[in-house]
Amino acid sequence: MYDYLIVGTGLYGAVFAHEAKKRGKTCLVIEKREHIAGNIYTENKEDIAVHTYGAHIFHTSDKRVWDYINQFTDFNQYINSPVANYKGELYNLPFNMNTFYQMWGTRTPKEAYEKICSQQAEIDQEPKNLEEQAIRLVGRDIYEKLIKGYTEKQWGRKCTEIPAFIIKRLPVRYTYDNNYFSDRYQGIPLQGYTIIIDKLLQGIEVRLNEDFQANRETYGKMAEKIVYTGMLDAYFDYSLGALEYRGLRFETERLEQENYQGVAVMNFTDRETPYTRSIEHKHFAYGNEPVTYVTREHSVDWKVGDEAYYPVNDAKNQALYEKYRELAAKEASVIFGGRLAEYKYYNMDQVISSALDRVDEEFEDGH
Repeated sequence: MYDYLIVGTGLYGAVFAHEAKKRGKTCLVIEKREHIAGNIYTENKEDIAVHTYGAHIFHTSDKRVWDYINQFTDFNQYINSPVANYKGELYNLPFNMNTFYQMWGTRTPKEAYEKICSQQAEIDQEPKNLEEQAIRLVGRDIYEKLIKGYTEKQWGRKCTEIPAFIIKRLPVRYTYDNNYFSDRYQGIPLQGYTIIIDKLLQGIEVRLNEDFQANRETYGKMAEKIVYTGMLDAYFDYSLGALEYRGLRFETERLEQENYQGVAVMNFTDRETPYTRSIEHKHFAYGNEPVTYVTREHSVDWKVGDEAYYPVNDAKNQALYEKYRELAAKEASVIFGGRLAEYKYYNMDQVISSALDRVDEEFEDGH
């Protein structure tokens, strides 16, 4: 009998297992995929760390989390500065003075501010949908070229059909600054992410290709407590209905050239391009290998049984999640944690912070 059965080898499960082991607890970690590390899995291909499940850029303002993750790896000084491609026109992101110059030729913050203000005025009542909300925030030009197509591809529906609250705010900077994040710490692990999970799970029994849902009865008897990082509704056999997600599909191509697009992340913001973004992995590490790997990321409709990526946090799904959370609260011997179990779009640092908080809670009395 183990002290903890941990379902999932992503950041939440791995951090919890590592900390439990440090406190003398026995853990069994199971993973339904054929590899550890969940969606942050990186695979080394010809000295290029390929982010198998899309771009993962580590950024945080939480010193506790930064110090914690740096125990397991060294980070480079990568700064995320994506480029938006609208029908061949290129714009810097996030929206900043470079973007405004590319869009309108404005050179001063005052000129850019006045241009945006003149376009915001188009929506003079409370926004009824995402389109109106976006125009209210940044004006029509930026909405049409840099938000509309990308958002419709990501959500699989028109902006006029998406609730306004999904875009509560959009970062607008009146400085020439292409750094997407404003966090104090930012970078990419020099050897990729998989090694972090590997080190977290060192000395802990891990079983791959093991589906908790398919063998619940057996696994339920193997430990005093379960740490569950899978989908919350799946744990309860979708008894109240399925929560909604967006899915992703990745196409990765090896190219016999040193440099394909000149930037790690390029967003394709027109509706016609079928993918939302393309990722050239070597630029996360300033690589100069003679070949390159490029991944095109497609946002797709999701159904039960598919890999879940983005929770659809609209009012209907949040209400259903709250009902599942009430059920979860009654499961005294189960800890629910992570992006899927908490139905939240967590960044990596938030997952680590959540796991560490739960560890503190679990072991605060010394048990």
